[in-house]
Amino acid sequence: MATRILLEGRPGVGKTTAIRRLAALLHGRDIVGFTTEEIRQGGARVGFALETAAGHRAVLAHAGFPGPPKVGRYGVDLGVVDRLALPALMAASADPAPRQLVLIDELGQMELASASFREAVRSLFEADVDVVATVHAHSDPFTNALKQRTDIELIAVTRANRNALPERLATRLEHR
Repeated sequence: MATRILLEGRPGVGKTTAIRRLAALLHGRDIVGFTTEEIRQGGARVGFALETAAGHRAVLAHAGFPGPPKVGRYGVDLGVVDRLALPALMAASADPAPRQLVLIDELGQMELASASFREAVRSLFEADVDVVATVHAHSDPFTNALKQRTDIELIAVTRANRNALPERLATRLEHR
């Protein structure tokens, strides 16, 4: 049975840092997926970049993008999700490899604005592939449904556990 873990936490608690550290610790797994990162100018957050496990990077959302969609003050470029994130996610769900691990950072409002992304995530969670994804703590119909699944392990990321969590998960996932 596939391992399916959702790392849930409030913004800024360290979900992205934890999932990046996890990826760096897993030497025996084939990592696919993506992480996101804040874009800052002069100390202020102005957007978010998406970077794939293969190293491809593009601006996902920016205060200067017109949208739609808009999430807060950020216009979101859904084409970035379609071009960068979807191919690896769809391939992983269609033909899961034994040592493959899908990392998704994150199942957030910007990414979930894409219907094709939501469908790819649904397919992943039905496939026989290990998935670790970060998810926001606030209520959302899509992520609420995932959190209610009986095959999901929901782990709260806190300031108290965020540093030890990647090593604990890596030990578990490396030997799976």
